[in-house]
Amino acid sequence: MKLATLIEALPDAHLTGDPGQKVTGLYYDSRQVEADGAFFALRGATVDGHEFIDTALARGARTIFLEQMRELPPGVSAVRVDNARRAMALVAERFFGGPTVDIPVVGVTGTNGKTTITYLLESMLKAAGRQPAVLGTINYRFGEQQLPSLHTTPESVDLARILAGFRAAGADALVMEVSSHALDQYRVEGVHFDVGIFTNLTPEHLDYHGTMEAYFASKSRFFSDLLDNGRGGAVNLDDPYGQQLAQRFPSVITCGRHPEAAVRPLEARLSLDGIEAKLATPIGELSVRSHLVGEFNLQNLLCAVAGGIALDLPAEAIVRGLAEAPAVPGRLERIENRRGALILVDYAHTGDALEKVLETLNGLGPARVITVFGCGGDRDPRKRPIMGEVGARLSDLAIITSDNPRTEDPLAIIDAVRAGALRVHSREWTHEEARALAGRGFVTIPDRAAAIAFAVGLLGERDLLLVAGKGHEDYQVLGTRRIHFDDREQLRNALDRAERGAA
Repeated sequence: MKLATLIEALPDAHLTGDPGQKVTGLYYDSRQVEADGAFFALRGATVDGHEFIDTALARGARTIFLEQMRELPPGVSAVRVDNARRAMALVAERFFGGPTVDIPVVGVTGTNGKTTITYLLESMLKAAGRQPAVLGTINYRFGEQQLPSLHTTPESVDLARILAGFRAAGADALVMEVSSHALDQYRVEGVHFDVGIFTNLTPEHLDYHGTMEAYFASKSRFFSDLLDNGRGGAVNLDDPYGQQLAQRFPSVITCGRHPEAAVRPLEARLSLDGIEAKLATPIGELSVRSHLVGEFNLQNLLCAVAGGIALDLPAEAIVRGLAEAPAVPGRLERIENRRGALILVDYAHTGDALEKVLETLNGLGPARVITVFGCGGDRDPRKRPIMGEVGARLSDLAIITSDNPRTEDPLAIIDAVRAGALRVHSREWTHEEARALAGRGFVTIPDRAAAIAFAVGLLGERDLLLVAGKGHEDYQVLGTRRIHFDDREQLRNALDRAERGAA
């Protein structure tokens, strides 16, 4: 494709060089550049892409997009822009043929619930006769194609390339999770969104954003800049930040238990078998049922219904899609066992998410609640004592363990979580006291596999075990190494060993 064609998408572009320059590929990693490619010099938190221009040139780049001009060799074109990340997203959209221009596109943003809502919307679109592609935390998928998810929302060049491939394979709709990082870094600037859904906002990613106000500002930009002033929006009115969005963008469809929500439950029955509810909606009353469990999943269901209505899906497709939606990997995923216990794996990795899950599970009336959880390293340390307090307060036995310590000392992370648990209990139990499980308490077992095995060994009839924090993830990050580790596999292995030991 000619460079002149690509930069038509950029009103702030200043070209020095040949507008007829051929561009064969788009690159933001200088190590990946191929002959006649265009390299984008992106400024990051710790690395400046301008420092890698020479590497890109050595590998054959003939076009450089940059924010700060510098001298380039003869025959190389320079495109100076104000924001290289935004320019890359807009150029990628054009280079890959506008893969989102002529199909319905839904973006789901917020702290919790995004993945579940994308699964519900995917099922609704299928019930309406569409063939949707889905991009999110678990994977990027269409039909039989499943690509690993490295980020909740891919970098803009990768996003456009993946979507172009899915379109070529037959995708005629798109549902995607939109992270705050993606919004802040302009990764979705080239996507033509029809509907945006806001779930909630709780403390998360503050190591990146710094404050809740900055975090909210990144989410708000989705509605102000990418959704034509909020048109096509669906917003959870039970969340205080959702209320702010609804006031700012009155055209959105509101949802929640709030009495003024446009999509709200008139009746709702929540049980271990799922959710049955009668909903008031702008398209009339809907009677819905879902296999999802708990109050927080009722919130997800309401957001999905509001999104389906914003998409103009038929009522029948909305109802059938909710009923037929598959279980979401790592979201209250059940592990079968012969002990008469309920064993669940969930992705809850913030204080708010863990609290909602445990409140829901306690409401099911189990004999005892045992929770295994930890906190990730190189992430906001403020949430660690909060999670410790929540886990200890809402469990009969809280087992604090390692999550993804990354480059931090796992024991230091555990100590911070433990400090929160000590707000609830005066001291930590010994392992013997934990095995006796007389009363309520907590214990620390740093090795995650050992912590899971310890919990399994305590299980009896009608006990409930929640292993939280990693959900669908099949790895653990130790230092800079990623090793295979799957909570679900660990649980099944521990159950097998316990069965053999009892035989």
